Amino acid sequence: MLLILLGALVKSTESGLSVPDWPTTYGKFMFTYPLNKMAGGIKYEHTHRMLASLVGLLTLLLTVWLLRIKSIPVWIKRLGIFAFVACVAQGIIGGLTVLNFLPVWLSTFHGVLGQTLLMLVVFIAYALSIERHQRWNIEEESYNPKFLRFSLLLMAMVYVQLVIGNIMRHAQAGLAIPDFPTMGWTYFPTFDQAWLNRVNQWRFENNLDPVNLGQVMVHLLHRFWALLILLKLLWLNKIAYKDCLDRPLVLKSLYWLNMAVILQITLGISTVLSNKEVYTTTTHVTVGAIVLALSLLMVLRAAPLTWRQFTGMLKK
Repeated sequence: MLLILLGALVKSTESGLSVPDWPTTYGKFMFTYPLNKMAGGIKYEHTHRMLASLVGLLTLLLTVWLLRIKSIPVWIKRLGIFAFVACVAQGIIGGLTVLNFLPVWLSTFHGVLGQTLLMLVVFIAYALSIERHQRWNIEEESYNPKFLRFSLLLMAMVYVQLVIGNIMRHAQAGLAIPDFPTMGWTYFPTFDQAWLNRVNQWRFENNLDPVNLGQVMVHLLHRFWALLILLKLLWLNKIAYKDCLDRPLVLKSLYWLNMAVILQITLGISTVLSNKEVYTTTTHVTVGAIVLALSLLMVLRAAPLTWRQFTGMLKK
């Protein structure tokens, strides 16, 4: 989570090319770069690289540990291997984004893969948890197929939203619509040239580059998808408090997910109204990762413990 936060801070401060070479840092081995030279954007970018190296080492140790313990099921070992491969790929792609001057598609992939690695780590943590072990001793644990299906759908929607958000950030579309709740100072945007000119006039007055309709559409899609997620979450609450009152851990996950989504929407609105203030924007990205992690945790708590039971429930 801290690595995702630092990565968001690198983008929010536009420090991605503060260190223009990779894997070295201004020609020096990363860990020998003088600390007294870490000023401006370099401190964000270089710190992000060093923490990424630490996360890579921890992921390697986790994978080796999983492979060495005979009592751990094979599927958890495979998750560890997937996590390590994703971590290595994440590091390489991060370096390539620098060497290729931050192309949108590669930077987006870098951000999305970071969120995917987080999901793998959460999955592994839950698979090894005391909570999951204790659930084996519950003779008749109740499950709700409808709630599980909707939880899976919500998690997928959150993941898609993070993809859209990454595209929006790296395509410089975060302020393609600079007002809220209106859109280009109207509740019903016309998407014609006159409407776009009003938006770009505001951007010109605020020393920002003009945007095109493509950037505007990505931004509006991010807002619209957030609304769909909120509506889906409300529907999920209705199902939970009707049919899942005997699953306290599921309800606990849902409670924290509600709080995180409300905070995330508030931060999204604040990001626009504050003209993408650095720390507000960074927190918005970080809470997005928390929402994804909580949505996965809720699915894991709502789902049966075996794959056969899980697939059987989805068919009901």
